[in-house]
Amino acid sequence: MAQHPIVHVEIPAADTQKLGDFYKQAFGWTVNLNTTFNYLRFDGEGGPAGAFVENHGEMWAGAGANSPIIYLGTDDIEGDLAKIEAGGGKTLAPRMEIPGVGWIALFSDPSGNHMGLYQSLPGQG
Repeated sequence: MAQHPIVHVEIPAADTQKLGDFYKQAFGWTVNLNTTFNYLRFDGEGGPAGAFVENHGEMWAGAGANSPIIYLGTDDIEGDLAKIEAGGGKTLAPRMEIPGVGWIALFSDPSGNHMGLYQSLPGQG
């Protein structure tokens, strides 16, 4: 059975560079532009990595413009989405491919929190 660790966090912002600079100055996080996917990536030592993303678009509607999305690692997105639905959660966005990286899906839990699942390509970790 998969352990489902937190593997990625997306923090929304109207100005991603300004927010990245804030976290870099306040906490010493490493902040770099990911040119492949055009987002500002961060690494906070000792925790999961993530990205500063533009305020959530249509796919994240309902999560709130200033609500981070936490992604849980999985080796079976489809199976986990079925368990989520069976437990009272709801699929918001089905499995989507991130070319060359893996797949993501979005769901809401029974309390309405928006969360994500991430499954990496074999060998990508």
